[in-house]
Amino acid sequence: MDNNTLSWSAQLAVTAPQQTPRLPGDKITLPQSALEQLLAAAPLQAVPPNPRVHTTSFDPFNPHTFAAESRARQQIENRQHQLPHPLTFRVVNPQNGRFVYAGIREFSAAENEVALSALLRESLGIEDAEFELDTNGVTRNTDDREAQEQSSSSPAVTVHAKQLPKGTYVRLRPLEAGYDPEDWKALLERHLRDNFTTLTVNEILNVPGTRNEAFRFLVDKVYPEGDGICVVDTDLEVDIVALSEEQARETLRKRLERAARAPGTTSGSSVGGVLALGEDVTAQVLPGEYVDYELREWNREDTLEVELVTEDPNLCLFVSPLGARQQSRPRADMHVWGDFSSQSPKRVKIRSTNVALEGAEALYISAHANSNDSEAAPTKQSPAQYHLRIIANEIEGEKETEEAHEPGDVQCQNCRQWVPQRTLVLHENFCLRNNVLCPQCNNVFQKRSPEWENHWHCSHDSAHGNDASSKLNHDSIFHSAHGCPDCAAQFEGLPALAQHRTTECPGKLILCQFCHLLVPQKGEADPDFNDPEVMLSGLTPHELSDGGRTTECHLCNKIIRLRDMRTHLRHHDLERVSRPAPRICLNQNCGRTLSSASNTSLGLCSICYGPLYVDTYDPEGKALRRRIERRYLSQMMTGCGKPWCQNEYCKTGKQNSKSADSPAPVGVADIMKVTRPLVDAINFKPEVPNTSPLYFCTDETGQIRRNLAEMLSAEGSDGKSYALEWCVAGAEASGGDLEKTREWLAKWAPTQSETSR
Repeated sequence: MDNNTLSWSAQLAVTAPQQTPRLPGDKITLPQSALEQLLAAAPLQAVPPNPRVHTTSFDPFNPHTFAAESRARQQIENRQHQLPHPLTFRVVNPQNGRFVYAGIREFSAAENEVALSALLRESLGIEDAEFELDTNGVTRNTDDREAQEQSSSSPAVTVHAKQLPKGTYVRLRPLEAGYDPEDWKALLERHLRDNFTTLTVNEILNVPGTRNEAFRFLVDKVYPEGDGICVVDTDLEVDIVALSEEQARETLRKRLERAARAPGTTSGSSVGGVLALGEDVTAQVLPGEYVDYELREWNREDTLEVELVTEDPNLCLFVSPLGARQQSRPRADMHVWGDFSSQSPKRVKIRSTNVALEGAEALYISAHANSNDSEAAPTKQSPAQYHLRIIANEIEGEKETEEAHEPGDVQCQNCRQWVPQRTLVLHENFCLRNNVLCPQCNNVFQKRSPEWENHWHCSHDSAHGNDASSKLNHDSIFHSAHGCPDCAAQFEGLPALAQHRTTECPGKLILCQFCHLLVPQKGEADPDFNDPEVMLSGLTPHELSDGGRTTECHLCNKIIRLRDMRTHLRHHDLERVSRPAPRICLNQNCGRTLSSASNTSLGLCSICYGPLYVDTYDPEGKALRRRIERRYLSQMMTGCGKPWCQNEYCKTGKQNSKSADSPAPVGVADIMKVTRPLVDAINFKPEVPNTSPLYFCTDETGQIRRNLAEMLSAEGSDGKSYALEWCVAGAEASGGDLEKTREWLAKWAPTQSETSR
């Protein structure tokens, strides 16, 4: 038997589900004694001891105790027992031979009992009816000892410690037709990560959806091949295939039907699309349907006004931003801005300072016609016509222009019209006999008209109308109870429900900034909205919980929580901007930085200073000056002979560059005239570092790095380029690779605009 294999098994009674907390996925709980037995059976592994922890007999002033300390440390290492991670088990039902793999949740179960999740009980064929409990939650026949022992021994399972290989592939088969990958793809990844340690072949996965639906999959095949795999700390490839050819055809048929029922594609309703500012759209919509539009580009500092002109009072206008916190199309029960009024035009004004626009990528706009149940069937209803446009920076607070009238006109007190003074008596006699003024809305109606007979005012607000259908429509929208489909909350009126569903509803879909999945903003295990940490963090409950996962920083390799990564990277950015520029070799042909071992007096690296080094006492630098002059003379008279040389003060470099503009000097006197200004500019005093450039031939690596650094330094504009010192350091750190040098500069080097601040 392999000494590194954990061998442990026990037969335990299954705890009644009414007596245990709800366990997710494939999780089980074991008793505390099981942990002790597992530790005793765990394989022995050597763990390096802490060098700062010593035995009680260790004397730091006695050298003879070091050997004893070493032997004691070896004995401590040999006594270390390590449990594998993650700890997985094989659970077997001896009654029917079924088995399933599981992961441990905690060691808190009652003695000689094991608590199983609902999924594990279903996989093992254990029914809830087998757990007979009375109304007080106590096993029946507790006075009968023999009956109690029988009831406690059934049902029972055998639990084996079984380490599974890390899975690389799993094939799932949907058990129902019509699943759209966009519906379950993101949910499946999160469901497996949060609730599962293992996957067992022929196991049924129930993935809850975001709209109270469920997706059921059969685990058909895994790799490495076997009965199960471990899905923790592994890259798992998931393949979804249909259960049969008929199911595949049925899935395709349902998807086509759903596409045909999409808003704006049915017969009679217009097809929405992308709008532009100022564009006037004429369209129509059938009762009960939506036509969706999208505004992608606008000046974020402008005030927008969405205007919908229609003669149908049942037409509504809804607007919602598209962003990480708002992902749904605007609907009657879920929108950020809306206009339910029966007046025309309908307007939604959005100021640039509105907090809902923060992070908005686009604006979703929907035109909706309320369905009227009192009218004919929907197939016979005619579509409502409308005109839609979006205006920017419309003048606010426009005053209504007063009705123009002649100087001698007077206003009728009944119909509020301006009439000439001479005809006022005749007008009032006719007006009082035929017209009536509503004292609440100041509208004038004919006394025997249907509009006046059906005219109404709401007792709860200032709404009014002229027919019974508008009254029913108003009460249905504003004064009827509506339940949230994603939670148990109840609200009076659609506006209150829409505000709830776009703000604090747990089921509101968001694009999580950490897992990058479309998920509800609050799950069952996530903290509450009123949790202080949620309120201070500015994250949703799901993001706060999901952001607690850790990852490795790509810059410093430290383990950081996801929700702290942005702050951590800001510290790196501040360090990058504040870092001092590296010192580079003053040899204009060398691409190296100066180290502590470099000759700092001349400003040369060890490679360039090596040919000039002499073990001679030279406090004033006279001998060094002569060596530099001879080096220049040798370069310009005979050349270095290196095929890569591009040194302008070298005969070989002149030939390689094929520069005929300035012919190289031939005589010693001519060469000294060229090189003497270079030598005179050098500071040979050791206490004052030299800043004058030198022009020595260098090796091929240094020449290539220098050329690369000069090319990168010349790139960019508007201060976005990097200084030559940083480009040299990047080329040296990346070994002269162009792409790696660019990556290094982006991570560690400040741009010239950042250093000039």
